[in-house]
Amino acid sequence: MTTPAPPDTPRPTHVRVRSAHGIGRLTLDRPRALNALDLGMIHDLTTALEAWLHDSDVQRVIIDGAGDRGLCAGGDVRGLYDQITAGRPADVATFFRAEYALDTLIAEYPKPVIVLADGITMGGGIGLAGHAAIRVVTERSVLAMPETRIGFTPDVGGSLLLSRAPGRLGEYLGLTGATMDAADAIYAGFADHLVPSAHLPAVIEAFESRADPAGATEIVLLFDETPEPSRLAADRAWIDDAFSADTVPQIIERLRARPEAAASRTADTLEELAPTALTVTLAAIRRARELPHLRAVLAQEYGLVMWFAMTQPDLVEGIRAQLVDKDRAPRWRPATLAAVTPGAAWAALNYRPEAPLWS
Repeated sequence: MTTPAPPDTPRPTHVRVRSAHGIGRLTLDRPRALNALDLGMIHDLTTALEAWLHDSDVQRVIIDGAGDRGLCAGGDVRGLYDQITAGRPADVATFFRAEYALDTLIAEYPKPVIVLADGITMGGGIGLAGHAAIRVVTERSVLAMPETRIGFTPDVGGSLLLSRAPGRLGEYLGLTGATMDAADAIYAGFADHLVPSAHLPAVIEAFESRADPAGATEIVLLFDETPEPSRLAADRAWIDDAFSADTVPQIIERLRARPEAAASRTADTLEELAPTALTVTLAAIRRARELPHLRAVLAQEYGLVMWFAMTQPDLVEGIRAQLVDKDRAPRWRPATLAAVTPGAAWAALNYRPEAPLWS
């Protein structure tokens, strides 16, 4: 006979929470999953940040990730797959509402939040890092918003960052899911400072030994290094030319007309990705340029992600191909850009979820 666990047994946690020397420290501790965020982690991060809001013993907050592979590879998309296929839309809404509330809390936090985006930082990891007061990358950092690769669209406020990137880099990064190194991330506006990974312990030690809350940036600057020239900056000519086109097919046409090999490879990439996701993402980034602040962008993104989750087969198919069966052979519906329903982007941007984002 199996003895049931007592009702007060604590659930496992994947966030290490501690505070000392004026620093609140939050470490994502799920390294085997590249610290991907599940709902429990989101709740733990939120609870700690809310507890420190009025705690005079905590003057700054540092967020980092366990292991040496990355801060956070994103949200728990496998869990999202299970929720959608099981017909649990309320669970899907619950996850995104909690995640977006956390991203907003970080962005609006009255004390300096320093995020060490060492290694892989993608999707939901950008939600944690991209809106913080001080965003640190290292020589190991790899940043991206790769949602179109699973038939989805950038969220967690990523479309705001993309919309504010120089020139048409936002469209390029959002549509292709291309990765950024430290230099690219700083140039594109996703990060502020490059600190060698070997110096991160010294950065944390410096924060613990200096209590002046106005000096957080100055402390990081003690370890900051000038990045190498950005690849994205060097590629601006063909990126801006192609990605200023009105539609995705026109973007591909312009890429094919360019002499750069990288432009041709980018066209190949776009032709492999989900046509609906590309169409909606292009419209979402451009509308985000007109929105006034993060909360407005998150509201737009929430409608979009629920539209994909509730009405579009490509999201489940993309996750299946990448993470479930891992055959890397998604069968998009529709399969071509020409077959995307006219007005699909309008329908996505005007979708109103049953459960509102802000209650």
